[in-house]
Amino acid sequence: MSRLGKMPISLPKGVEIKAAKEGALDIKGPKGSMHLQLPAGLHPKMDGQTVMLERDEKVLPEKAVHGLYRSLLKNCVIGVSDGFEEKLTLIGVGYRANVQGTVLDLQLGFSHPVQIPIPKSLQVAVDKGTSISIKGINKQEVGQFAAAVRAKKPPEPYKGKGVRYDNEYVRKKEGKAAKGKA
Repeated sequence: MSRLGKMPISLPKGVEIKAAKEGALDIKGPKGSMHLQLPAGLHPKMDGQTVMLERDEKVLPEKAVHGLYRSLLKNCVIGVSDGFEEKLTLIGVGYRANVQGTVLDLQLGFSHPVQIPIPKSLQVAVDKGTSISIKGINKQEVGQFAAAVRAKKPPEPYKGKGVRYDNEYVRKKEGKAAKGKA
């Protein structure tokens, strides 16, 4: 068995997991519901407030897949109970963000505004024009949208201007030194 795969997942209050047909799981919680399709050879074993994934070694010999789907199931449980949040900060003179309906409007020093459509499953909020908060129940969608926003203007190494994660540290480079005459 996979070391990670055999660890049980405890279910918080209000979270239910129901096994659907052909290895599918429906996870419901206070924040919403998610669907996870398990590969052939993985079966959920529910015991009160814990869930374990058991692997049939004849059908699914790969241990890595066992650990992967255990982590995906744990992320689904966390998502429907607490949700995920990613925060971004805009650093630079004139850099600002604004939510206009279903579009995130960014002013990033270009001659034109950058507009990114917001997926329906995410909530995006802007605080003070320079702080962006992305919330949702699917960890992959939250991270992918945050990466897409950051990719529009990643922080540059000389002045540190750009879009960066809240906890990201940008190591600055020293600029060109003036040559002295010998």
